[in-house]
Amino acid sequence: MESSRFSRAAWLLVSTLSCVLVAPANAQSYPSKPIRLVVGFPASGMSDNLARVLAKVLGEQMGQSVIVENKPGAGTTIAAEYVAKAAPDGYTLFMQDLTTHAINASLYPSLRYDSIKDFTHLTLVASTPLVMVVNPKSSIASVKDLVETAKAKPGSLNYGSSGIGTILHLSGEMLKQRTGIDLMHVPYKGATAATMALVGGDLTVTFATMPTAVPLYQSGRIRPIAVTTSRRAQVMPDVPTMVEAGVPNYVVVLYNGVMAPPGLPADLADRLRAEIRKAVQSPELKTFYEANSAELVTSTGEEMAALIAGDIKKYESAVRESGARVNE
Repeated sequence: MESSRFSRAAWLLVSTLSCVLVAPANAQSYPSKPIRLVVGFPASGMSDNLARVLAKVLGEQMGQSVIVENKPGAGTTIAAEYVAKAAPDGYTLFMQDLTTHAINASLYPSLRYDSIKDFTHLTLVASTPLVMVVNPKSSIASVKDLVETAKAKPGSLNYGSSGIGTILHLSGEMLKQRTGIDLMHVPYKGATAATMALVGGDLTVTFATMPTAVPLYQSGRIRPIAVTTSRRAQVMPDVPTMVEAGVPNYVVVLYNGVMAPPGLPADLADRLRAEIRKAVQSPELKTFYEANSAELVTSTGEEMAALIAGDIKKYESAVRESGARVNE
């Protein structure tokens, strides 16, 4: 009996010591295979371009490939659900347009994930303006021109977006709400597709992300008429803000951040958060921020979750008042 008890106690002691010794080794070996950084948009938009620069730097820092995986569609909810249901092992991350993520909580009546609880929030990485643009051949040269033309010809003008539920969509709806004009919404799969449709003459106006807009602006293929932030963009200093252009209380900021599936172990979350914060200070990321009038922003996981919660409340009323809905 004594021998049996001793054997059992010895076995428990060995098992406990094994767990203590093995766990740190596993954490130290991370990452042992490529990491996927999921993006809910097609290539070439703000989220995708930022993800690709970040992935390159992170891969170099961590000694393992970080592969950007685009899963566009349904206002980023396809990508979000994919990440929410992925294994919390540190090998699936999510570069999300957090503003759209917050909007979806109100826009989609039956999301199969919770926009806050079903993710591990790592850190914010950037904030950027959107820019409202028209075709340079258009007679519309300002926000005032757009409003006057739309009121003179109700229902005859349109605007494009990167899809129902995205920030570009709601930005257009907020413009209609603030100015009392009627514009027909035309959704595309991605900001670049919408902007190129405008270049081709298929749209009256669209809101564009900076990575898409800047080279087209510099080559004279689009005419920017306003930016959505409270300050003018560094790369377009002559372009007024929406408020300066005569649209009261109109401020929209595009936030990007990195998330992981729910239940990510704290040690992996801390490691990834530290690696991302280090990466955004790199020369490559600083060059990207400058070229796209983006601001470097980092946060704790709690601060990031609080921002999303606040934006859910902010855009809930905007979605409701605009009448925007998604038929699932």
